[in-house]
Amino acid sequence: MKKTYYLMNPGRLSRKDNTLRFLPVDEDGNEGQARYLPVENVDQFYCFGALDANSSLYNFLGKNDISVHFFDYYENYTGSFMPREQLLSGKLLVNQVQHYLSNKKRMILARQFIEGAAHNILKNLTYYNNRGKPLEAGIASIKNLVSSIEGAADVPTLMGIEGNIRICYYEQFDTIINSFEMEKRSKQPPLNEVNALISFGNMLCYSQCLRAIQQTQLNPTISYLHSPGDRRYSLALDLAEIFKPLLVDRMIFSMLNRRELKADDFEAKVNSIVLKEKGKKAFVSSFENRLNETIHHRSLNKSVSYRYLIRLECYKLVKHLMQIEDYKGFKMWW
Repeated sequence: MKKTYYLMNPGRLSRKDNTLRFLPVDEDGNEGQARYLPVENVDQFYCFGALDANSSLYNFLGKNDISVHFFDYYENYTGSFMPREQLLSGKLLVNQVQHYLSNKKRMILARQFIEGAAHNILKNLTYYNNRGKPLEAGIASIKNLVSSIEGAADVPTLMGIEGNIRICYYEQFDTIINSFEMEKRSKQPPLNEVNALISFGNMLCYSQCLRAIQQTQLNPTISYLHSPGDRRYSLALDLAEIFKPLLVDRMIFSMLNRRELKADDFEAKVNSIVLKEKGKKAFVSSFENRLNETIHHRSLNKSVSYRYLIRLECYKLVKHLMQIEDYKGFKMWW
């Protein structure tokens, strides 16, 4: 099984025969212990430190269908190296564009992304409400907002509803989390520990959605809830809305309430809070474990991982675009 590798330290990545060689290098230029990775075992890299590599290396990665996602010093996602598209379908591309250009067709998909996300948000809140956290008012407010989704006439109105759902949802975080306070959502930059985890986790989720899209015939730049734009894969943003509550938020609640992350895992920078290397490693390890967890899929009648659930969502979207089966955004049933 191919694996995701997280490169926390700066270093050099090079090819040695049919193996990838990563050589960590510290700030003073001192080299560490080289690590060798058989190329057939690598699915993608997440780079959180400066990576020294040449075009020959990227040609090799592209031929072996290996993606590389880059993050800056402050944990902001900056971009991805994506292999050349191998799974091409002209008919699907035409249909994908037509569903964007038609407001009626676009709204059908945009509503499903928001309804799926809202359902999973409510599942999180109900889970903690049933465990003694007083979240009834927040749940009622979000349900009221969800009831207005069907009547929305255009995508900007839907985005406004989605934004209000998120605001109400984030207002409940301080009730759920025992050891840290979120206060309010702050993104660029995150101003406290909870916001730092949300931003970091959301970027990991976005990258996973992008990778799943790239493994299908979908074009990642044509989206329905978020507007397509230059220099971003906006379809991954659409899918991430559905999966952030179950992949990122639930994990943050668990890690903080179990004190798997503590105050000394964070570091204050100029007007921002970031994870230290130790905290970052703990978070990505928990995220990988979450992706590899399995559930019994009711439709398929077999166990599938959370990672594969994202791929299945892409296949569902393909079926909708090809007019095989109507798309329904993924909703937790447990």
